[in-house]
Amino acid sequence: MSRPLRLEFAGALYHVTSRGNERKAIYLNEADFHRFLEVLAQVCERYNWIVHAYCLMTNHYHLLVETPDANLSLGMRQLNGVYTQSFNRSHKRVGHLLQGRYKAILVQKDSHLLEVSRYIVLNPVRAGMVDDCIEWPWSSYASTCALQRAPEWQAVDQLLSLFARERTEAIVRYKDFVLRGVGKSLWSDVKQQLYLGTDGFVCEMQNKIKPPELLTEIPAKQKRAQAKPLDWYVQSYPNSRNEAIQKAFAGGGYTLAELSRYFGLHYGTISRIISGKSHKQNASGARGKT
Repeated sequence: MSRPLRLEFAGALYHVTSRGNERKAIYLNEADFHRFLEVLAQVCERYNWIVHAYCLMTNHYHLLVETPDANLSLGMRQLNGVYTQSFNRSHKRVGHLLQGRYKAILVQKDSHLLEVSRYIVLNPVRAGMVDDCIEWPWSSYASTCALQRAPEWQAVDQLLSLFARERTEAIVRYKDFVLRGVGKSLWSDVKQQLYLGTDGFVCEMQNKIKPPELLTEIPAKQKRAQAKPLDWYVQSYPNSRNEAIQKAFAGGGYTLAELSRYFGLHYGTISRIISGKSHKQNASGARGKT
């Protein structure tokens, strides 16, 4: 199966997941969780990312990230790369930590942002690791509920503003919304392994994809522009028939036989002219026999 396309544009919203190699843990202690969040903060600062929700599990993580500057791949390269280096140094290991490429699904912001943010923070509950989201310290749930200080890169106000204008009321509605999401899944709505949204959204996103570049069996060095007419060479080099012949042949559009017929010269004469061994010139540039 081919890999899904990477579609990047200003303001795109993604649900990003990345898993440990061979499903192994990518966080072995509390320091690893903190270290990952520190790297994520650096990425958000450098690449102007907006994180609406996140959850760090033991062997994978989830992010709901918005990219105002169309740079998801650049940021992910730094996030996964720098964290892997830090993890390896800390645990005196070498090699890959994460499994292949990250997975990114384009999310329709106006219709699915809330659904995805809820799905992300409910991961520990679905996995049976806790009974309530608040019991898992490595997600955005507690900071969204104002139970702990939110990092600068987390868009808490943007998310809560979708529930109510007043913060206290918005938090109450957010908690209720998350609670009602237990047991719900999003993945049946994902289209083409890449899109989460309406059919209209999918169509709009596909229109942003550049047509694929087609392959050719002809090496670039062998590609030539369409040959100019032989009359053009005669008119362009009126004082040197031989030069006209040489230029026409160098253009790649004519064989020795074709030049022989056009200029009325023997095949061997044409060959000698092209090789520069003939010094006879026709000053008028007209066709004629030697």
